[in-house]
Amino acid sequence: MARASSQRNASGSSKEHSSSHKELHVSTTTLRTEMTAESRKLAGARVGIPPRQMKFQRLGGTPRYFFADNAASTLFLAVLSGIFPPGERFFVESVRNFRETLSDPTLKAKVSGFIGQEAMHGREHERLNQILKDRGIDAQVPEKAVQMALDLLRYLPQSTQLAATTFMEHFTALLGEALLTDEAFIQYFDAEMVKLWQWHALEEMEHKSVAFDVYETVGNSQRERQFATAAVLATVLPALLASWVYLVAKEGKLTDIRDLKRGISIIIGKNGVITRFLPKMPRFWARNYHPNEHDTRHIEQEWREKLFGKNGILNAEFTNREAVTGNVA
Repeated sequence: MARASSQRNASGSSKEHSSSHKELHVSTTTLRTEMTAESRKLAGARVGIPPRQMKFQRLGGTPRYFFADNAASTLFLAVLSGIFPPGERFFVESVRNFRETLSDPTLKAKVSGFIGQEAMHGREHERLNQILKDRGIDAQVPEKAVQMALDLLRYLPQSTQLAATTFMEHFTALLGEALLTDEAFIQYFDAEMVKLWQWHALEEMEHKSVAFDVYETVGNSQRERQFATAAVLATVLPALLASWVYLVAKEGKLTDIRDLKRGISIIIGKNGVITRFLPKMPRFWARNYHPNEHDTRHIEQEWREKLFGKNGILNAEFTNREAVTGNVA
């Protein structure tokens, strides 16, 4: 805890946290370059977090309403796709802040794999976001809204930013698990579109403990995790919900009561796809919480085989099998 406190004090200066827009842009450019470079390394593959290079070429042929044939719920997924690129850069940046302090070679390798996987998630969702934009669904709206929310979180001490990342990674891991195990959730997707989301889901589960393991090296304060949760809910959640309302309105569906009612019910209704896993979220606030206490290794192994095995669903989209299996020089 003393180490966490000293880190917070060291990172709390106004100089460190008051970045101009230009400085944030330069930082983002540098981060993109580093993430792309990390995605080509083998270290993560050696510890079970391989940065798979993917290319989803058939997304352009998917229906406009690719989820449940419903505008409102599809646009919620469009919001998620829009926020993933800036969100994942924030995750990587918060881990990267402590990377040089790590001494455990296994954790260092996991961080490499984490960064590489997040780089590929951002790239493929940016491609999807462009497809959506070409259809008149502007995923840049949630991207910009969440970017502003994350910029507010950057004023917090670096350890608190990392705690916020661990909370959001908890959510994405549970979302990923639902995308692989909740048959009702899966059946709502267009068959081609679900491929990108299930690849992303598997990798979120593979690296779900990395940010938290880094956070434990700087203290792991239960109180700080609770504060970070409140900060995320006060900034990111309103940006997400406002973006969803905006996209639904722009689509001309805000007065389509039937579509709107069904979409809300599917996503956050009494038995909605998000609602069904929300009861697992409070685990994060427990004193002895660790992501791996919820053991999903059997799910991960099952889906690695389904997606990338001998007859894997995604073998046609998987472009760097040699690098992932370590069979290159």
